[in-house]
Amino acid sequence: MYTPAITGTGVFTPPETITNDELVKAFNAYVDLYNAENAEAIAAGEVEAKEYSSSEFIFKASGIEQRYVMEKDGILDPTRMYPHFRQRSDDEPGIMTEIALKACKTALDQAGIGGEDIDLVICAASNMERAYPAVAIEIQKELGAGGFAFDMNVACSSATFGIQAAADMIRAGSVRRAIVVNPEITSGHLEWRDRDCHFIFGDVATATVLEREEDAKGDHWIVRSTRCATQFSNNIRNNNGFLRRNRPDGMKDRRDMQFMQNGRKVFKEVVPMVSAHIQQHMADTGVVAGDLRRMWLHQANKAMNDFIGRKVLGRDPEAGEQPNILQDYANTSSAGSIIAFSKHSEDMQKGDIGLICSFGAGYSVGSVIVERA
Repeated sequence: MYTPAITGTGVFTPPETITNDELVKAFNAYVDLYNAENAEAIAAGEVEAKEYSSSEFIFKASGIEQRYVMEKDGILDPTRMYPHFRQRSDDEPGIMTEIALKACKTALDQAGIGGEDIDLVICAASNMERAYPAVAIEIQKELGAGGFAFDMNVACSSATFGIQAAADMIRAGSVRRAIVVNPEITSGHLEWRDRDCHFIFGDVATATVLEREEDAKGDHWIVRSTRCATQFSNNIRNNNGFLRRNRPDGMKDRRDMQFMQNGRKVFKEVVPMVSAHIQQHMADTGVVAGDLRRMWLHQANKAMNDFIGRKVLGRDPEAGEQPNILQDYANTSSAGSIIAFSKHSEDMQKGDIGLICSFGAGYSVGSVIVERA
């Protein structure tokens, strides 16, 4: 049995940002167009008029101030409100591979190794740009990695589930070095015309290198324990898929083909589930609240994280104990906790214990207890 360690992380941040003010301006312009086009139906009570959004509403509901995106002009066009991505030929890397490689380079450089040293690639994300061949295998090719690769989708928990899979294989000796990549182009599956969710997501890519601890070339994190759990719920859902065209209404512009969420139920049901999961994982690993120096939680909603932090620690988290990147990046699905870990872990000292946790559709929750070596 080998001890797995995290030896490098990388974050690719897209070049364009959309502030709440920019988003609200575009959304409210869309509302004016919609209400004008449907004025008679609205007056007759056949459809409801759409309401304006506001920057104050967005920040109060989520804690988000801006988001990074791969392309903003299409999103901010009130007559369109989704991004423009060019059609690529089958002979060139896909857009997910393109951004994944940028995150991988940073992570590999930090670990002091090259792509050829990797023998497992896991592409873990909430959406894949195609069903097959696996995006992970394309990333493997572009990295020059050996071994094998596969895709994994557990929605917002994909990164921690991927880390557990990689850590287990390293521990068992079936692989020596792995990279878990989370290219999240969430702007492509968000309904930007829906007031209840149009502000939630942003784009990013993250990567995490795991190796046998004996192979680590510098500062690293021992993976002390991992744990995953799932419980089925329809409260976060996307009904798009290859069977779509076979249904009677399959080719219509159906709202449920994009991100769908019952936010109030999600908050009420997920927060207790995640809190109990973390507490049990810590107890089974012999870690008490006083041992925990930092928590890098999934970045979906500040209120959710604040509640979980209080429940796990038994008090309000102090500054720095539970870092948020949500205000800058918005919800980046599986990548959020890895961004927080990558950007807020350098100051920790040898022996410090932390916990990476992500949670979301499924319901799913994954937690990784790490120790600074």
